[in-house]
Amino acid sequence: MPLYEHVFISRQDLSNTQAEGLVEHFTTVLADNGGKVVENEYWGVKTMAYKINKNRKGHYAFLKTDAPASAVQEMERLMRLHDDVMRVLTIRVDEHAEGPSVQMQKRDERSDRGDRGDRGDRRR
Repeated sequence: MPLYEHVFISRQDLSNTQAEGLVEHFTTVLADNGGKVVENEYWGVKTMAYKINKNRKGHYAFLKTDAPASAVQEMERLMRLHDDVMRVLTIRVDEHAEGPSVQMQKRDERSDRGDRGDRGDRRR
């Protein structure tokens, strides 16, 4: 089955347990349609770059799934109809990355940034 990664944003006035309940709800939707959630992460409340539906913040959740396209379409349809979900992004991937996502890693652990050469070179 194809592999997908989903990120969705729910309203900021939900509690953490309600936001995590949405993850469980959409996990069961996938399971009912023949798919499964390989891993999920709750990223917490984050500030958005612009307002969505008069909200400046939102609860972010991340799902790694292994599901047929019909199950993903049904889950996305239900997410778009749900009043608490503001945005949905789904990406098909060739393979899931091992370990936690970049959002869950500590800033010290991120090694992919490298040296940009712009620190300490301002004494000219």
